Amino acid sequence: MVEDGTVTPKVMVGVDGSPTASAALAWAATEADRRGRPLHVVCALAMPLVASMYAGSTRFPPSEEITAQGHRLLGEASERARELRPGVQVEEVLALEDPATALLRRSGPEDLLVVGSRGLGAARSALDSSVSVRLAARAECPVLVVPASETAEPTEPAEPHRIVVGVDGSEYSRRALDFALREAARVEGGSVVVVHSWWVQLPFDPGSLVGGGWAPPREELDERSRKMVAEMLERVPGGTEGVEVSVVRSERPPAEAVVEAAEDADLIVVGSRGRGSVRGLLLGSVSQTVLHSATVPVAVLPKHPR
Repeated sequence: MVEDGTVTPKVMVGVDGSPTASAALAWAATEADRRGRPLHVVCALAMPLVASMYAGSTRFPPSEEITAQGHRLLGEASERARELRPGVQVEEVLALEDPATALLRRSGPEDLLVVGSRGLGAARSALDSSVSVRLAARAECPVLVVPASETAEPTEPAEPHRIVVGVDGSEYSRRALDFALREAARVEGGSVVVVHSWWVQLPFDPGSLVGGGWAPPREELDERSRKMVAEMLERVPGGTEGVEVSVVRSERPPAEAVVEAAEDADLIVVGSRGRGSVRGLLLGSVSQTVLHSATVPVAVLPKHPR
């Protein structure tokens, strides 16, 4: 979905003046500096479409006041990014579309999108949780979702050293694991915690099943979980062999297992979708639950990478 045909990998972040967007900006500037990429700061004005019988659909033009406010937000965001990371090249983009569309149209498979999990303030922010979910579901590149900041002025984020990744044996989670390992390899002392849940959703109330003499095959499920994780760890990307890896296998529901393991982590990595139904860990619903529950940034890998 690259609008201008550029092939230079970049880091792109959406800003709207909220503290959450400011936290996302700090992460984006840090990631752009770590990767040696330019930073594109996008402010989306979300102007409504106007239908015409002769001209088709066009965007309602913004007023001078709205345009000036957009440029002011971009200027402040650019100044903040350069303060945090002086060596980063910053480009400002004022878009007329809604935030998700503006970021999707301007991103490519090699980019990194960064967005806050929700806006704060008296009025509902443009960059709310629905934007992060939509981006995570549709983007061709990884999407880094930064949770709401508890402070008015977010501090500069530290590089992610402890990374938690959810796996379920699918190709989606394989890409998530590879991404987590590569990110951990970027920093000295980086580590990865691999989480797999062998929790099974039952069609009946567990109490009635247990009362009838049924017991879940815990040992069998745990052994299958052990073998699956071991098989995934047999093949790791080049350059990541030195990353410290630990494994958490849990009987808890998948999203709970991932979030619990990430209580003292710097980053969570998940795939956008797993294998589906009861067997998959990284379902769309699980990824969304992680996004809404996590207190640390979450990187969501795309469904269909090129």
